[in-house]
Formats: sequence, C-alpha cells, structure tokens
Amino acid sequence: MADRFRNLLHHFLQAIPFKILPAAVTTAFLLTMLALPVPSGLSANGWTMLAIFLTTILAIILKVMPIGVMALMAIVIVTFSRVTSPTAARAMADALASFAHPLIWLIVIAVLVSLGLRKTGLGRRLGLIFIAMLGRRTLGIGYGLVLCELLLAPFTPSNTARGGGILHPIMKSIANAFDSDPAKGTEKRVGTYLALVNYHANPISSAMFLTATAANPLALDYVARATGGAIHLTWTSWAVAMFVPGAVALLLMPLVLYVLSPPELKSTPDAVVYARAELERMGPLSPREMVMLGTFFLLLVLWANIPALLFGPAFTLDPTQVAFLGLFVLLVTGTIDWNDVLSEKSAWDTLFWFGALVMMADQLNKLGVVGWFSEGMRNGIAAAGLSWPITAAILVAIFTFTHYAFASATAHVSAMMLAFVTVGAMLIPPEFQAPFMLMMVAASALMMTLTHYATGTSPIIFGSGYVTLGRWWGVGFVMCLVNLLVFALVGGAWWKLLGYW
Repeated sequence: MADRFRNLLHHFLQAIPFKILPAAVTTAFLLTMLALPVPSGLSANGWTMLAIFLTTILAIILKVMPIGVMALMAIVIVTFSRVTSPTAARAMADALASFAHPLIWLIVIAVLVSLGLRKTGLGRRLGLIFIAMLGRRTLGIGYGLVLCELLLAPFTPSNTARGGGILHPIMKSIANAFDSDPAKGTEKRVGTYLALVNYHANPISSAMFLTATAANPLALDYVARATGGAIHLTWTSWAVAMFVPGAVALLLMPLVLYVLSPPELKSTPDAVVYARAELERMGPLSPREMVMLGTFFLLLVLWANIPALLFGPAFTLDPTQVAFLGLFVLLVTGTIDWNDVLSEKSAWDTLFWFGALVMMADQLNKLGVVGWFSEGMRNGIAAAGLSWPITAAILVAIFTFTHYAFASATAHVSAMMLAFVTVGAMLIPPEFQAPFMLMMVAASALMMTLTHYATGTSPIIFGSGYVTLGRWWGVGFVMCLVNLLVFALVGGAWWKLLGYW
C-alpha cells in the first residue's frame, strides 16, 4: 500500500503541469486575501472577486501554468464561488458572457488574418524590399525594419507575431550575413543594434493602431467607460491621433539606439546585395501574395470607414465585422485554409484567456470594486492638492512603470487601466481629459519597452542572445522615457491641433 502511494505521489510530481513553489505562493495569496476582513465600502462579493482577480494576475506573472490554464482556473473559481450570482446557472452565464464581446473576436479574427503574411511569404518580402532600399548602412537597415513594422502594424494585432514571428527572422538573417552571431561573440557588429531596433519599433507601432496589439481594444473600451462615452475612439480616430507622435518616436528611436548601443559595423553595402539576392530567389509576387495584398488594402479601406465617408453614416462598418470579412476572403480564395485556422493555437488561446480577463474586469466594475479603488485613489491625490498636469503625470507614470510587475500588457491593462482612467476622469477638468486619456492609451503599449518579459515579443528577441539583460533593461528604461516624452510633447500639440483639448 505504501509503495502504491509512493508511486502515485511520484507520478503526480512528474506529471503536474504547474510549478510547485509559484503555485503554493499563489494559493497562499488567495487564502490570505479571503481571510482578511472586507474593507469598508466594499461588498463581500466584491472583495472575493478582487481576490480571485489578483490571484489570477499573480499566477500569470509567476507563470504557474500557461495563461490559458490560469484563465480556466479563474472561470472555475468564479462559477463555484457564485460570487457574481447566487445561482449556479447564472454564475456560469456571467463567467462566459465576455466570450461574445466583439472586441475579443476582433483580435482573434485579425490574428487569423495575419496568418496569410507568414503562409504567403508577403511579410518576408516586404522586409527584404525595405532592406534593399535602405540597407547601405546599419542605420538604414534599422529604418528598413522600422518601416516594415509600421506597414504591418495595422493588420497584425499580435505584436508578438509581427515583431517576433515576421521581422525577427529577417533581422537575424541580416545579422548572420555580416557574421554577427552571439555564439561567436560577434553580436555587437550589427546584431545587438538591429535586435534593439527590431524590438523597440514594436511597442511604438503597437500604440499607433487599434488593431496593432491585443490590449488596445480593451484600453479603448476602458476610456469610453471612464468618460461616459464622451471620448470614444474609432479605428480611424485612433490612427489619426497616434500617427504623428508615433511617427516622430519611430524616427527618433533608431538614432537614440545608435547612441545608446552603437553597432561596430557602420557601413553595410552587402545588406543590399543580400536582400536583392533573396528577393530574386523569391521571384515575382505569387497569386497568393497578390490576394493577401489586396485583402490588406480592403481591410485598411474598411477599417478606416471610407464607405461611410463617401456614402454616409448608413455605411459605417464595425471593425469586427470587417475582420470577419477579411478572414472569409482569405479562406474562399484559398490563400489560407480551414486547417490553418484550426491550427492557429495563439488565436484560440487568446480568445480563452483574454475572454476570462475581460469577464473578471467587467465583474469588478459591476461589483463596485473599480469605483471603490478609484474613489480611494482620488481622495488620496485630492488630499495632496496637486495641479491637474501633475496629477495626470503621476497617474501615467505609475501605470507605466508598474509594468515591471507584469509579463503581459493585456494582463496589466485588465488589472489597472480602468481604475486609473476613472480616477483621471474624476480629478482632471473635462476640457483637459482627452490628452490624459490619449496618453494612457499610448502608455498601455509604450510600457512594453521596459523588460525582457514585458510582452510576447521580448523573450523571442532577448532569447536570441544579441542583447544582454543589463543592456536590455537600461535601454528599455531610457526608451520608455523618450517615448513618453515624445507622446506628451508632440502628441499634446497634435491633439490640440485636432481639437481634443
């Protein structure tokens, strides 16, 4: 009997998919939260929901198990605790309600649409074209990567797929062509600089378009809620508001990195030869690439609501509706097939964990937790008697730099953004709320510059070995400050010109 027990214990120790110490810490955190007295002004259900939510975020940060499993854990706990409803059926319905949210499906479908970039080779071709145009110097190669990132950003809502899956292999190929290899100790020739450009273009481009990263629709939704719908960005208004400060940030970034981490090899005429040879090997645009290009153009026109501009408001389209159309076009033309859709694990994984996080954030709002937290923060800042610009700066700075504690921009936005923008809406005069809200939207992407675990793109590029940990964190901190300053100054002036304040 003892042997059977030992064998069973050994099996579980070998088979369990979670990390024991982080799991123990997470469990202890949940139990401690539930054992604490309910704070004044908050209901018991609200406190329990907050405990479940914070435990889920902690589990994601500690990487106890894959984020999808942590989302499942949250759904199970929410339904069995009946924290949202006294009946099991209603609690289950509440837990699954967010999976019908159009914003979640926008991200999922757009990820599936971006499959065509990889399958057709169009993403690689675009990168090589820019290298052939600008690659005579290392700085020019950097700008080639930036332009490719910018071109792909509106259509690839997975910033990980864009920066890590499409551009990083191109960047590594170019570095290897110049014998810049971490395994040989030659990474500083061009590789370190190009890897940093590859990465830091990613958060900036993610801030520029609604469909450039998964957390953006959530940020948009929170701003609309906090302002009672007074500030509601469309795909077009988001792109217009963010394009000028984003473009300036993208122009400055390679130059700043050139100073912070200069490449040993400044002149790279062979890069042009390499890119042209690769393009020649690829041959002319294939029919699938042509369809993919045409689909991108269709999506851009419809996401920009050109039909409504030409023919009136009756032709206004929902962004999720447009994304579904794009996916359908790619399927019926054979550019991608249904097996591609079914096998794209990242899209369905996103649907699951993103839906769970949105559900919990919604319930925190319904149970009064966001209002309670916002009121407490508002009272604390109001008691200090700070001016509104200082208040706005403090809120943006705290929100941004707390990303050191997060390994997911979506988790961070889900956990904190609604409370911060709600406090801003309370304390900042109405005529100055728009620039604050736009800065918060920008910060929700720019914060990804900070660490090597800040978003899915960072571990891919960091893991290639071109950038040391110390350099990554140091450069990331400086670039975060530079980007925030650009968006505050250039963005503030641009938003003034657009009439936001």
